[in-house]
Amino acid sequence: MFLALGDTRFDITTRALVMGILNRTPDSFYDGGQYWDFDEFLRKAEGLVEDGADFLDIGGVKAGPGPEVTPDEEMERVVPAVEALRSRFDLPISVDTFRASVLREALAAGACVGNDISGFADPDYLPTAAAAGASVVATQVRIGPRIPDPEPIYTDVRSEVVGFLRRRADAALAAGIPRERIMVDAGLDLGKNPAMSTELLRHSDDLVALGFPVFLSASNKGFLGELAGTEVDDRRDATFGAHALGIALGCRILRAHDVKGNRRLADMMSEVLACRRG
Repeated sequence: MFLALGDTRFDITTRALVMGILNRTPDSFYDGGQYWDFDEFLRKAEGLVEDGADFLDIGGVKAGPGPEVTPDEEMERVVPAVEALRSRFDLPISVDTFRASVLREALAAGACVGNDISGFADPDYLPTAAAAGASVVATQVRIGPRIPDPEPIYTDVRSEVVGFLRRRADAALAAGIPRERIMVDAGLDLGKNPAMSTELLRHSDDLVALGFPVFLSASNKGFLGELAGTEVDDRRDATFGAHALGIALGCRILRAHDVKGNRRLADMMSEVLACRRG
């Protein structure tokens, strides 16, 4: 299987890619705005590249509830960051946004991936990505981004997530985006309780069966804290365990805070999977 990001085409038959997370928000659940200062942001990006990131993901609005961030504010956070990274590093750049207007400006600035936690709720999102030749990430969320969902209800969480992502991936194909530029993500912790997220992780191969590269966003998330009994700053080992299981089940893109550790993990798992295939 191959994944295309910008001008780069990756063989992901056994190799998992590591996406480095870069927050341009003052209220990130993980770093709490530690890299809000632009110089700190650039130093963080340089470190992720040195640690082996395959591509970088810039987010200007956190996924969970919080103060309103207007489209103009989001663009002010994201677009200059894309331009700065594009001028410094020869890596694909993803923008974590659910707004087509922000995506359009970010792609014009040099990004090549739209990472959308809303599952393409904005009707202009897919046409915007297709027109720019961009790749996309389709993520399942029950209600929508930034909306509290403390008691999510599903009849069958596995089948509903798979069905949602099948429809979203088909919509991306219909919009003219090639299959190798479409990724699917179960949306762990997005409108799911810890038991649901754990169940989806354990059955990541449900998504693999759809035939698209599978994107895994488990890094330091709340459901791992529930499993390991740890706070957000002590979930590194739980994240490694989740990522190893995900790779074994077919996930091939890891969205990671700790790029160095997950690069080593992904490379080790690639060797194991390659030997198994041989």
